[in-house]
Amino acid sequence: MSSRPSPTSSDEVPVLPATATTPEGAPAGRRPVTVPRSLAVLSELGWRFLVCVAALVVIVYGLWQLRLVLLPVFIAMLAATLLGPPAMWLRHRGVHRTVATFLVYVGGLTILAGVLWLIIPATIHEFDELGVQVGGGIDEVGDWLATGPFGLSETEVQDAIDELSNRVQDSAEDIASGVYTGALVAVQVLAGILITFVVTFFLVRDGDRIWDWAVRLAPHRRRETIHAAGEEGWRVLSAFVRGITIIATIDAVAIGLALWIIGVPLVMPLALLTFVLAFIPFIGAFTAGAAAALVALVSNGWVDAVLVIAAVTAIQQLEGDLLYPVIVGKTVELHPVAILVCVGAGGILGGIIGAFLAVPVAALVATVIPLVRREVALSHALDPPAQPDEPSEIVLP
Repeated sequence: MSSRPSPTSSDEVPVLPATATTPEGAPAGRRPVTVPRSLAVLSELGWRFLVCVAALVVIVYGLWQLRLVLLPVFIAMLAATLLGPPAMWLRHRGVHRTVATFLVYVGGLTILAGVLWLIIPATIHEFDELGVQVGGGIDEVGDWLATGPFGLSETEVQDAIDELSNRVQDSAEDIASGVYTGALVAVQVLAGILITFVVTFFLVRDGDRIWDWAVRLAPHRRRETIHAAGEEGWRVLSAFVRGITIIATIDAVAIGLALWIIGVPLVMPLALLTFVLAFIPFIGAFTAGAAAALVALVSNGWVDAVLVIAAVTAIQQLEGDLLYPVIVGKTVELHPVAILVCVGAGGILGGIIGAFLAVPVAALVATVIPLVRREVALSHALDPPAQPDEPSEIVLP
């Protein structure tokens, strides 16, 4: 009788030679080649992971190519979260949908124009001086590093400052020019502004109708889940935008008041810079505080610079421990590390705009995905899929 090959262990996958047909028909002296099951599983996971990464790269690339349309639409969504509640309040009191939207829209534009009219003329001529003051503060810090306890040479410090300045200037030129050259800049900026205004108006007026139409495009059994996920995502986005706007305003007023009390010049541009950068968590607050400290260092000396750092730190701590939990609450449940990683990734992919949009996008994803998974699990529990007669298994090569 011919001897049969010994069965392989449970953690190995047999791979027969190309000339063999069956274990019984294998040539004498030839044994099946075995691959460890762990290696087979890792290889399966590896190529699937590469496929997913490639798909993600293609999606991100496609979205980036459509940024001139998608960015105004997303900004319009953020604006609609602020204008939607007052328009809904008017509609609930009998005002026609279009009239309510028009009143809120014109009122919002009037308030925005009034604020810009009060702030811009008083600060526009001071921004050049702000750049000079910040540059002077960086030079003073560089001199201290060169003469301080770190043992750095003045040449090394100056080279590092020059390299950083050159990189910032190069990045600014890339952002300002890039694919935007000549008259194309004005055309694209105007087109983006027009798209933002138009889409904002229609989102405020017909946002619920647009969403209902989009939900009806999905399969009937998934409509309820998609509708619930969309409503929850919109609620989170609205709470985040309103909360971060209120917090940015409080930060700008508090830090501006602290700078005025200490006697630091350029209070208005620094307060405006604080408000704008407050929409970029962590990095924005650090940048605004550093700019205020550098201005205080050049104009008033080390003592006032230390006082500015202490005041900014105290205000930011108050924001993180009191304002943010009270105003935003647990609506946006993102760990600080996750927020920092999202801001960094957004800055790498899309510059300042990417860093600004990273947190609201991450908040939407973090809210919608668990809700969809929970709804799908609940639907499976209520209506379990039919089970096959035999348990299915994955056959590895």
